[in-house]
Amino acid sequence: MNAVAIIPARYASTRLPGKPLVDICGKPMIQRVYEQAAKARLVSSVAVATDDERIYEAVLGFGGRVVMTSVAHQSGTDRVCEAASILGLGNAADIVVNMQGDEPLIEPAAIDAAIAPMLEDARLQVCTLKTRISSQEDYNNPNVVKVVTDLDGWALYFSRSMVPYAKNPCILYKHIGLYVYRREFLERFHSMKPSPLEEAEGLEQLRALEAGVRIKVVETEYNSVSVDTPEDLEKVRGIFKS
Repeated sequence: MNAVAIIPARYASTRLPGKPLVDICGKPMIQRVYEQAAKARLVSSVAVATDDERIYEAVLGFGGRVVMTSVAHQSGTDRVCEAASILGLGNAADIVVNMQGDEPLIEPAAIDAAIAPMLEDARLQVCTLKTRISSQEDYNNPNVVKVVTDLDGWALYFSRSMVPYAKNPCILYKHIGLYVYRREFLERFHSMKPSPLEEAEGLEQLRALEAGVRIKVVETEYNSVSVDTPEDLEKVRGIFKS
Protein backbone atom coordinates (compact mmCIF):
# COMPACT_ATOMS: atom_id res chain seq x y z
CA MET A 1 0.00 0.00 0.00
CA ASN A 2 1.43 3.33 -1.10
CA ALA A 3 0.32 6.47 0.81
CA VAL A 4 1.43 9.67 -0.89
CA ALA A 5 0.91 13.07 0.73
CA ILE A 6 0.25 15.83 -1.80
CA ILE A 7 0.21 19.49 -0.74
CA PRO A 8 -1.66 21.79 -3.14
CA ALA A 9 -0.12 25.27 -3.13
CA ARG A 10 -1.06 28.41 -5.04
CA TYR A 11 0.54 31.83 -4.75
CA ALA A 12 -2.60 33.96 -4.77
CA SER A 13 -4.26 34.70 -1.44
CA THR A 14 -6.56 37.63 -0.72
CA ARG A 15 -5.57 38.11 2.90
CA LEU A 16 -1.95 36.90 2.73
CA PRO A 17 -0.41 37.10 -0.79
CA GLY A 18 2.35 34.58 -1.49
CA LYS A 19 1.25 32.57 1.54
CA PRO A 20 3.18 29.34 0.79
CA LEU A 21 6.45 31.30 0.68
CA VAL A 22 6.08 33.43 3.80
CA ASP A 23 9.02 32.99 6.14
CA ILE A 24 8.51 31.05 9.36
CA CYS A 25 11.69 31.26 11.39
CA GLY A 26 14.04 30.76 8.47
CA LYS A 27 11.98 28.43 6.28
CA PRO A 28 9.10 29.06 3.84
CA MET A 29 5.76 27.80 5.13
CA ILE A 30 5.48 25.20 2.36
CA GLN A 31 8.72 23.65 3.61
CA ARG A 32 7.39 23.51 7.17
CA VAL A 33 4.28 21.65 5.99
CA TYR A 34 6.34 19.35 3.75
CA GLU A 35 8.70 18.39 6.57
CA GLN A 36 5.83 17.61 8.94
CA ALA A 37 4.17 15.40 6.32
CA ALA A 38 7.45 13.56 5.72
CA LYS A 39 7.63 12.68 9.43
CA ALA A 40 4.36 10.75 9.31
CA ARG A 41 5.09 7.06 9.76
CA LEU A 42 2.48 5.88 7.23
CA VAL A 43 3.38 8.36 4.47
CA SER A 44 5.52 6.79 1.73
CA SER A 45 6.40 10.05 -0.04
CA VAL A 46 5.48 13.75 -0.17
CA ALA A 47 4.97 16.10 -3.10
CA VAL A 48 3.82 19.68 -3.66
CA ALA A 49 1.35 20.46 -6.46
CA THR A 50 1.47 24.05 -7.69
CA ASP A 51 0.83 26.26 -10.71
CA ASP A 52 3.40 28.90 -9.74
CA GLU A 53 7.07 28.97 -10.76
CA ARG A 54 8.10 30.72 -7.54
CA ILE A 55 6.67 27.95 -5.39
CA TYR A 56 8.07 25.33 -7.76
CA GLU A 57 11.59 26.74 -7.44
CA ALA A 58 11.29 27.13 -3.67
CA VAL A 59 10.39 23.46 -3.22
CA LEU A 60 13.24 22.36 -5.44
CA GLY A 61 15.47 24.66 -3.41
CA PHE A 62 14.92 22.73 -0.18
CA GLY A 63 15.15 19.37 -1.95
CA GLY A 64 11.44 18.61 -2.10
CA ARG A 65 9.41 16.89 -4.78
CA VAL A 66 7.11 19.16 -6.78
CA VAL A 67 4.90 18.99 -9.88
CA MET A 68 3.42 21.77 -12.00
CA THR A 69 -0.34 21.61 -12.47
CA SER A 70 -2.95 23.57 -14.40
CA VAL A 71 -3.81 27.16 -13.48
CA ALA A 72 -7.49 26.40 -14.14
CA HIS A 73 -8.21 24.31 -11.02
CA GLN A 74 -11.03 25.55 -8.82
CA SER A 75 -10.03 23.62 -5.70
CA GLY A 76 -7.10 21.98 -3.98
CA THR A 77 -8.67 18.57 -4.56
CA ASP A 78 -8.69 19.15 -8.33
CA ARG A 79 -5.00 20.05 -8.16
CA VAL A 80 -4.21 17.00 -6.05
CA CYS A 81 -6.03 14.75 -8.52
CA GLU A 82 -3.95 16.04 -11.44
CA ALA A 83 -0.76 15.73 -9.40
CA ALA A 84 -1.57 12.11 -8.53
CA SER A 85 -1.88 11.39 -12.25
CA ILE A 86 1.42 13.14 -13.04
CA LEU A 87 3.13 11.18 -10.27
CA GLY A 88 1.92 7.94 -11.82
CA LEU A 89 -0.34 6.80 -9.01
CA GLY A 90 -2.37 4.49 -11.19
CA ASN A 91 -2.94 1.71 -8.71
CA ALA A 92 -6.52 1.82 -7.38
CA ALA A 93 -5.20 0.62 -4.01
CA ASP A 94 -2.90 3.61 -3.66
CA ILE A 95 -3.80 6.16 -1.00
CA VAL A 96 -3.60 9.92 -1.57
CA VAL A 97 -3.41 12.32 1.37
CA ASN A 98 -4.68 15.80 0.53
CA MET A 99 -2.75 18.12 2.87
CA GLN A 100 -3.51 21.74 3.70
CA GLY A 101 -0.57 23.92 2.68
CA ASP A 102 -1.24 26.53 5.36
CA GLU A 103 -0.91 24.33 8.46
CA PRO A 104 2.80 24.29 9.32
CA LEU A 105 2.05 22.87 12.77
CA ILE A 106 0.26 19.75 11.49
CA GLU A 107 1.21 16.80 13.68
CA PRO A 108 2.56 13.68 11.94
CA ALA A 109 0.56 11.53 14.36
CA ALA A 110 -2.66 13.19 13.17
CA ILE A 111 -1.78 12.37 9.55
CA ASP A 112 -1.14 8.75 10.53
CA ALA A 113 -4.45 8.62 12.41
CA ALA A 114 -6.32 9.57 9.23
CA ILE A 115 -4.44 7.03 7.09
CA ALA A 116 -4.67 4.05 9.47
CA PRO A 117 -8.37 3.19 8.90
CA MET A 118 -7.75 3.07 5.13
CA LEU A 119 -5.08 0.42 5.68
CA GLU A 120 -7.32 -1.58 7.98
CA ASP A 121 -10.50 -1.58 5.86
CA ALA A 122 -10.30 -1.82 2.07
CA ARG A 123 -13.92 -0.72 1.78
CA LEU A 124 -13.19 2.81 2.99
CA GLN A 125 -13.01 5.40 0.23
CA VAL A 126 -12.29 8.59 2.16
CA CYS A 127 -11.23 9.45 5.69
CA THR A 128 -10.76 12.76 7.53
CA LEU A 129 -10.26 14.20 11.03
CA LYS A 130 -12.18 15.96 13.77
CA THR A 131 -11.25 17.51 17.10
CA ARG A 132 -13.29 18.80 20.01
CA ILE A 133 -14.42 22.41 19.94
CA SER A 134 -13.22 24.08 23.12
CA SER A 135 -14.64 27.58 22.73
CA GLN A 136 -17.98 29.18 21.98
CA GLU A 137 -16.14 31.51 19.62
CA ASP A 138 -15.16 28.60 17.37
CA TYR A 139 -18.67 27.16 17.53
CA ASN A 140 -20.11 30.50 16.38
CA ASN A 141 -17.48 31.07 13.68
CA PRO A 142 -18.64 30.14 10.14
CA ASN A 143 -15.00 29.75 9.11
CA VAL A 144 -14.69 26.87 11.59
CA VAL A 145 -16.39 23.92 9.92
CA LYS A 146 -18.38 21.70 12.24
CA VAL A 147 -18.92 17.97 11.74
CA VAL A 148 -21.54 15.61 13.14
CA THR A 149 -20.94 11.86 13.07
CA ASP A 150 -22.80 8.73 14.06
CA LEU A 151 -21.69 6.54 16.98
CA ASP A 152 -19.24 4.66 14.76
CA GLY A 153 -17.52 7.77 13.43
CA TRP A 154 -19.22 8.06 10.05
CA ALA A 155 -19.97 11.61 8.94
CA LEU A 156 -23.61 12.64 9.02
CA TYR A 157 -23.05 16.26 8.02
CA PHE A 158 -20.51 19.07 7.75
CA SER A 159 -21.58 22.67 8.17
CA ARG A 160 -20.43 26.22 8.74
CA SER A 161 -23.49 26.64 10.92
CA MET A 162 -23.75 25.72 14.59
CA VAL A 163 -24.51 22.00 14.37
CA PRO A 164 -25.77 20.27 16.29
CA TYR A 165 -27.97 22.88 17.90
CA ALA A 166 -26.81 22.42 21.50
CA LYS A 167 -30.09 22.66 23.41
CA ASN A 168 -28.44 20.49 26.06
CA PRO A 169 -24.71 20.09 26.83
CA CYS A 170 -22.93 17.88 24.32
CA ILE A 171 -19.52 17.40 22.74
CA LEU A 172 -19.06 19.54 19.64
CA TYR A 173 -16.54 18.82 16.90
CA LYS A 174 -14.49 20.89 14.49
CA HIS A 175 -13.57 19.39 11.15
CA ILE A 176 -9.88 19.36 10.25
CA GLY A 177 -9.50 19.66 6.49
CA LEU A 178 -7.09 16.82 5.83
CA TYR A 179 -8.47 14.12 3.53
CA VAL A 180 -7.25 10.64 2.76
CA TYR A 181 -8.60 9.20 -0.49
CA ARG A 182 -8.47 5.85 -2.16
CA ARG A 183 -6.86 6.67 -5.51
CA GLU A 184 -9.77 5.28 -7.52
CA PHE A 185 -12.30 7.27 -5.52
CA LEU A 186 -10.31 10.50 -5.92
CA GLU A 187 -10.69 10.18 -9.69
CA ARG A 188 -14.43 9.55 -9.34
CA PHE A 189 -14.86 12.43 -6.90
CA HIS A 190 -13.02 14.78 -9.26
CA SER A 191 -15.42 13.86 -12.07
CA MET A 192 -18.58 14.49 -10.01
CA LYS A 193 -20.50 17.71 -10.50
CA PRO A 194 -20.75 20.06 -7.51
CA SER A 195 -23.81 19.18 -5.45
CA PRO A 196 -26.55 21.50 -4.08
CA LEU A 197 -25.41 21.31 -0.46
CA GLU A 198 -21.79 21.71 -1.46
CA GLU A 199 -22.60 24.92 -3.30
CA ALA A 200 -24.80 26.19 -0.45
CA GLU A 201 -22.19 25.64 2.27
CA GLY A 202 -19.05 26.02 0.17
CA LEU A 203 -17.82 22.62 1.41
CA GLU A 204 -16.78 20.11 -1.25
CA GLN A 205 -16.91 17.10 1.11
CA LEU A 206 -20.70 17.42 0.99
CA ARG A 207 -20.51 16.34 -2.66
CA ALA A 208 -19.42 12.90 -1.47
CA LEU A 209 -22.12 12.68 1.21
CA GLU A 210 -24.85 13.71 -1.23
CA ALA A 211 -23.64 10.99 -3.60
CA GLY A 212 -24.07 8.41 -0.84
CA VAL A 213 -20.35 7.95 -0.13
CA ARG A 214 -19.56 7.29 3.51
CA ILE A 215 -16.79 9.39 5.07
CA LYS A 216 -14.92 8.01 8.06
CA VAL A 217 -14.03 10.70 10.62
CA VAL A 218 -11.26 10.02 13.13
CA GLU A 219 -11.01 12.01 16.35
CA THR A 220 -7.66 13.57 17.18
CA GLU A 221 -6.37 15.86 19.91
CA TYR A 222 -4.57 17.94 17.30
CA ASN A 223 -6.25 21.31 16.85
CA SER A 224 -5.33 22.84 13.51
CA VAL A 225 -3.80 26.31 13.34
CA SER A 226 -4.20 27.69 9.83
CA VAL A 227 -2.24 30.67 8.53
CA ASP A 228 -4.79 32.85 6.76
CA THR A 229 -3.88 36.36 7.92
CA PRO A 230 -0.78 38.33 8.99
CA GLU A 231 -2.01 37.90 12.58
CA ASP A 232 -2.11 34.11 12.16
CA LEU A 233 1.41 34.23 10.75
CA GLU A 234 2.76 36.09 13.78
CA LYS A 235 1.02 33.64 16.10
CA VAL A 236 2.62 30.64 14.36
CA ARG A 237 6.03 32.30 14.31
CA GLY A 238 5.72 32.78 18.06
CA ILE A 239 4.94 29.08 18.55
CA PHE A 240 8.01 28.05 16.53
CA LYS A 241 10.21 30.40 18.56
CA SER A 242 8.93 29.10 21.90
